Amino acid sequence: MTEQQTQNWIPDEVDTSVPSMARTYDFLLGGAHNFAVDRMVAEQAEKAMPGAAKIARINRAFLGRVVRFMVDQGVTQFLDIGSGIPTVGNVHVVAQQANPQARVLYVDKDPIAVAHSELMLGNNDRADVLRADMRDPESIVHSSQARRLLDFDKPIGMLLVMMIHWVPDEDDPWALIGRYRDALPTGSYLALSHVTAEQREDQVTEVQGKIRESRSTDQLTPRSHDQILRMFDGFELVEPGLVGCGLWHPRGPGDIADNPELNSHVYGGVGKKL
Repeated sequence: MTEQQTQNWIPDEVDTSVPSMARTYDFLLGGAHNFAVDRMVAEQAEKAMPGAAKIARINRAFLGRVVRFMVDQGVTQFLDIGSGIPTVGNVHVVAQQANPQARVLYVDKDPIAVAHSELMLGNNDRADVLRADMRDPESIVHSSQARRLLDFDKPIGMLLVMMIHWVPDEDDPWALIGRYRDALPTGSYLALSHVTAEQREDQVTEVQGKIRESRSTDQLTPRSHDQILRMFDGFELVEPGLVGCGLWHPRGPGDIADNPELNSHVYGGVGKKL
């Protein structure tokens, strides 16, 4: 899609001079729903951290694997928080290929991500999208979309993939996840992935700086293994635990990088609520 074609349908409220991390991620994944300012941030990130696009794709592959894993455990409904702009391997596609009865609620605050999701899901009565901020779990779980699609008396697969590192410490992401956990029924699963600076702190710090300079409202907060592990309080981690997301049950070359460092810039794990 050309920039001019994109300009024809973007919501009026969107300032295309300010980058969106959802659109930047879309570009790193090879998507077309992004603007020059988003591409500039992505290119700066790739320069500061060679392999950034590969890391994004490894994380996307992790998402597909955890959805298939949950379907195999009998999960038929999913809550995808921070779902982003629709691209290859969308949750409802993966889940409904495995089980045509699977239901998915996407949640994102980005108006472009929501607009595209609405177009994509127009003929799918088992999937919907809600525009909301992940920092308000109650508005999400009590929304009309959630009431229509999700049965909170049965296990739900909750996805927080590449999202929590956009929540600063002062907003207490651990307590935030706890509010979601308390709303989930027993037997539900949480899949989470999160950027860390433990592998190449200098590179991640430089990427942080580039995002800060870009004036984006999304600011990156990388965290340690122990800090991310605390986010699974109240969940029993599935083997192999919290690991580099490329190392979580890889199934083929597209799931894992030849360069070991690239597999562990993002930690990923799945936990079950007991």
